[in-house]
Amino acid sequence: MDITVTDKTEVLSQTAEGGHKREFEALVRKHNATAFNVAYRIAGNRTDAEDLTQETFLRAFRFFGNYNRAYPFESWLYKIMSNLWIDTLRRRPKNGQPVSLDQTFGEDELTMDIRDDGPSPEQQMIESTLDSRVQKALDTLPKAFRTAVVLADIEGLSYEEIADIMKCSIGTVRSRIHRGRRAMRQKLGKLEDFIASEA
Repeated sequence: MDITVTDKTEVLSQTAEGGHKREFEALVRKHNATAFNVAYRIAGNRTDAEDLTQETFLRAFRFFGNYNRAYPFESWLYKIMSNLWIDTLRRRPKNGQPVSLDQTFGEDELTMDIRDDGPSPEQQMIESTLDSRVQKALDTLPKAFRTAVVLADIEGLSYEEIADIMKCSIGTVRSRIHRGRRAMRQKLGKLEDFIASEA
């Protein structure tokens, strides 16, 4: 049976898609844990980190055909993650009011998030690789500073890569990292003083 030109094009297209899918799956396996750690550092909590990681990989898969193989996959992935996180922050209400536990709920308010301060398995795993005091200090930083510090000091990206990911100038990256590190040193110093006073 002869295959027409249209059939050949379709077969080649399906083969290419299958190859892209296998390549992407291998990259997900390789970078999944690191991506979650970066998302956790940026978002500051497990729920947002899980959502951010999942959305990042979904968008990366959708646009995988645009990925330039000449550049590191993780830089491209973190750029997507950073953009998604910025979009998430923009969608959130800026003046979220605290909700009383005694408040009755209307039809539109069926659920309420209650903060759980207990350590999760993911937190325990993350804290075993990075001191919990450092994470507490990271959590106090403004979002842009935290992202810049995480990408530079934890992921080891260059200022140029961070500027590309965060869509800002290298000077802005330097400033955010410098100010973020200084704020963390101050916070860690206060934690050290507090621990010493409690001992």
